Amino acid sequence: MERTHNWTTEQWVKADQAHHMHPFTDYADHAVNGSRIITEADGVFLTDSDGNKILDGMAGLWCTNVGYGRKELADVAHKQMMQLPFYNTFFNTSTMPPIELAGVLAEITPEGLNHAFYASSGSEANDTIVRMVRHYWNIKGKPNKKTFISREYAYHGTTMAAASLGGMSGMHRQADLPLPGFEHVMPPYWYVFGGDMSPEEFGLAAAKAVEDKIVELGADNVAAFIGEPIQGAGAVIIPPETYWPEIQRICEKYDILLIADEVICGFGRTGNWFGSDHFNIKPDLMPIAKGLTSGYLPLSAVMTTDDVKETLGRGGDFEHGFTYSGHPVACAVALANIEIIKRENLVEKVHSDTGPYLGERLAELEDHPLVGEVRHLGLIASIELAKNKETRELFDPSLSVGPTCKNHCSDNGLVMRATRDVMVMSPPLIISRDEIDMLVDRARKALDATAVDFGVM
Repeated sequence: MERTHNWTTEQWVKADQAHHMHPFTDYADHAVNGSRIITEADGVFLTDSDGNKILDGMAGLWCTNVGYGRKELADVAHKQMMQLPFYNTFFNTSTMPPIELAGVLAEITPEGLNHAFYASSGSEANDTIVRMVRHYWNIKGKPNKKTFISREYAYHGTTMAAASLGGMSGMHRQADLPLPGFEHVMPPYWYVFGGDMSPEEFGLAAAKAVEDKIVELGADNVAAFIGEPIQGAGAVIIPPETYWPEIQRICEKYDILLIADEVICGFGRTGNWFGSDHFNIKPDLMPIAKGLTSGYLPLSAVMTTDDVKETLGRGGDFEHGFTYSGHPVACAVALANIEIIKRENLVEKVHSDTGPYLGERLAELEDHPLVGEVRHLGLIASIELAKNKETRELFDPSLSVGPTCKNHCSDNGLVMRATRDVMVMSPPLIISRDEIDMLVDRARKALDATAVDFGVM
């Protein structure tokens, strides 16, 4: 058998095309153009099979918070694998790492979230939440409270329930979603939906859309509202400061559970441990994943309040879970990952140093003819590309301005993501000021090349 690590890039690409089905991929396009093969990574940089060094402006998929090449995490995984590579947590059995991790998570998550239920992905965590919430209201004697309210452009995962929670129309079309019991309202996306309102006025209007939906459905039929503090995959939609306090008030008024999806915002991304800390959200349930292990191993959790856990405890067995719930190796790596974040003061660094510096540098791009708006908090940001800066008119989606810019980023040694015609970024939390300079300089080159393509420069 041929040793695959001696293959050329062309051989790797052909083998990939032959058997590997990728997520979120046009398979007809993939059959023609193939993949870029990533072979190594260190710090904030990737290396491909042709030896090109690439600045990862997306931290993998919003997740590699402590950067690549952390031997400490590999050593912890190896040690745990040798001691106890796996055992399940079903039926009153446990192992040490998930016990210890649950205590640490109760300390660092927002006040009142004292209990962790483990899964392996954000999608599984949000599926778990649907199960928990509906069971919760059944036990409370309110079996009609079944409907979840979410937002357009929301991303909560890709399983059937998680995609139904989300507001991605393309995902809905492909799978006949959403399932019954899931409703969506206008997001707090001032640039597109704000019209003549100030951001502060629009924040209240977007929150009112949630209240109007509750009234339309009847509060006795609504189980929960779910929202990301910042809508990441939706194009880094940062809500006006008036939005979340009003959402909190509305949920309390109508006796509706509040779910803050921290899969992207958690573990330092916003310059706080969680986005809920920045916006002063007090959630009843909170899914976490991604930065929990910095992507080194799959792990997620649902954090809940005493009220949720104690209510579920009155319902007999909670008949839900996964083979890998509380996987000991993943939990051991998560503990070590959180220790790195604490030891290196990464949350504080993002809050006071690199986060503000990224904002300063990105603000310099606002003079670019393609840039309508720059949105930024901590180390999560987006660049909204617009046809007309004054009127906030967007490009025709069929022009694929965003994907074109993404390709120019790639050609310039930078990973950024295009969501519609919005360029989004979330670099590793270890990124330095010099590396931020490199990121922004490469982004400007990509913008310039895109502007030439569309006759703007």
